[in-house]
Amino acid sequence: IMLNELDKELESRGLQFVRYADDALIFVKSEKSANRVMESVVKFIEKKLGLIVNAEKSKIARPKDLKFLGFGYYYDSKDKKYQVRPHPMSVQKFKRKLRQLTKRNWSIPLDYRIMKLKQVIFGWVNYFRTAKMKTAMREIDMKLRSRIRVIIWKQWKVPRKQIRSLIQLGIPEEEAKGLTYCRKGYRFIGLSKVVHRAISNKRLEQRGIPSALERYLKVHTVI
Repeated sequence: IMLNELDKELESRGLQFVRYADDALIFVKSEKSANRVMESVVKFIEKKLGLIVNAEKSKIARPKDLKFLGFGYYYDSKDKKYQVRPHPMSVQKFKRKLRQLTKRNWSIPLDYRIMKLKQVIFGWVNYFRTAKMKTAMREIDMKLRSRIRVIIWKQWKVPRKQIRSLIQLGIPEEEAKGLTYCRKGYRFIGLSKVVHRAISNKRLEQRGIPSALERYLKVHTVI
């Protein structure tokens, strides 16, 4: 309730701001204005509202240096204004979660893994749906599919089944044998053209593997 009084104060001053709980951003046009507003707003919060401002977290910064509720900001030279995007730390956290869900030594049914991936991807993308992040989602999809291909390859277990499975998916026998006996690591397998042809993006989609980019294009909201 007290911070509602802060909202009214900032509105009465004609300031552009956004607040969530006790975190707030106030936007001004110059560093000089920022210093003046910082001083007066801190005084209002502490003297009028009787609250303590966290000096360590309170700072004057340019939009590109800010992180607010998981969002970051960048200057769009084409539109000549700042746009929102997921902060790099938020993207890294998202990637770490996807890596955890696609560990090849996590022995669970593929259907359960797909369900967990959908929950995480849909939830994350829905939260950041106002941000510009098409390129980031495309890159995340590529890495996710590569890891899923490795999981499927490992589930085939023995060379004979790997060869038979590749042939069933349209790979000539010699190519299937060449890949199976190449003695390369899982990273090579996940990125190989043979596996890409056998376990194509379309086949992964039909199997139910979620796409961060597809979800983003579906729910993206321009504000």
